[in-house]
Amino acid sequence: MRRTRLPIWLLASALLAGCAGLPPARSPQKPAPELPASFPAAPAAAAGAQAADTVAWQDFFRDESLRRLIDIALRNNRDLRLAALAIEQARAQMQLREADLLPTVGLGLSGSRTPNGAGGANTLYLGGLQMTAYELDLFGRLRSLSAAAAAQFQATEAQRLAVRISLVAAVAQGYLNLQTDEALLALTRQTLASREDTLRLTETRHRLGAASLLEVRAAQSLLEGARVSLAQQQRQRAQDENALSLLMGTPLSAAGVSVAPLRGLAAFPELAPGLPSEVLARRPDLRAAELQMAAADAGIEAARASFFPRITLTASAGSATRSLTSLFSGGTFAAGVAGQLLQPLFDAGRNQAALQSADLSRDQALVQYERAVQQAFREVADALVARSTLLEQLGAQQAQVQAETGRAAIVEARHRHGAASYLELLDAQRSLFAAQQSLVLVQGQAGQSLVTLYKTLGGGWQ
Repeated sequence: MRRTRLPIWLLASALLAGCAGLPPARSPQKPAPELPASFPAAPAAAAGAQAADTVAWQDFFRDESLRRLIDIALRNNRDLRLAALAIEQARAQMQLREADLLPTVGLGLSGSRTPNGAGGANTLYLGGLQMTAYELDLFGRLRSLSAAAAAQFQATEAQRLAVRISLVAAVAQGYLNLQTDEALLALTRQTLASREDTLRLTETRHRLGAASLLEVRAAQSLLEGARVSLAQQQRQRAQDENALSLLMGTPLSAAGVSVAPLRGLAAFPELAPGLPSEVLARRPDLRAAELQMAAADAGIEAARASFFPRITLTASAGSATRSLTSLFSGGTFAAGVAGQLLQPLFDAGRNQAALQSADLSRDQALVQYERAVQQAFREVADALVARSTLLEQLGAQQAQVQAETGRAAIVEARHRHGAASYLELLDAQRSLFAAQQSLVLVQGQAGQSLVTLYKTLGGGWQ
């Protein structure tokens, strides 16, 4: 059998043709976001404060009921399930790209019929192992596609972790909302019972001529205001329970957890905010954005490799015969290898457009990363500001409740001795109820701010 060698000049011409329209390679842009040296309103690190990413959620949230709800949510939440399925899909895509690097061998049967010089036709049947169109990855196209798929897989894993951290924080915030609702309901029911007694007493005094109709109407107004607050809070409590049930993937009643009213500020471990540059290494969403850039870089390399020749091999080994009936009985062994080199000369700009698209995808990934960094910085800064200002607000609100409690007691004593009007007493009671409601709300907001700080600092990643 005569061997025919591919002339060197032909291969060189193909390479030159491939490089003719290829633009110069762009070096990957390493992201270098501009960040300040420290966070605004960042408090001095307290003794024993830990980095949020080293504190597991089981250690940060110490309420046993809340831990149970978080555990249920991690097992049942549909968003987390979707994220897990996205990982498996990305894993399958990565395996597909890795499989392209190896030849595919299968059992095959082929037949051919070609004219001969005698006016007839030669028939040949071949059955056995066959390898079709295996690409020799001389210029790294397949390796680049495999690297892009691997980066996408890792990015999907990081995104799932970001969803997990957000879910833990959302369940904790939903639980704090319910605790706040329970505290407000208890306060409102207590106030409602007190105002019902006040109305009955005022109506009795009015029948005896010791109170005016104006006082009766004022007591009625105060009572109905408490009923309005009770209806609003019952509605809010039901809606917050529905939201928490959605996060858990199951009704709250099925969890067997009772939600106690919020009493004071929830206790959480001290967190050390660290430096802005350290947050970049703690947040999985930023890690995912960085991996998206790596995938885009690999996509550019794959698009550039498409400008070079593509060499494929086809091989077969098995039994060959002129008759199909004797293929596996009387056939002779035959083996062959065929190669093909294809250099794009005219593709209507397809390769150029693919490269441009890959370049633009990398630019988009870079901008998205920079935006994610800026968003992360803002979230941490907002959480730190909320933490410091809400603690100050909480102290001031507690002082206001104490002042209103003392004022109500003084006005009540003065009213019993006839030195204060009934309207003054009702005003003092109304102000005390409003201050008590505000205190409960600020306590809930302060707890929410600590949970938000834990999440924005990448809490529980490690």
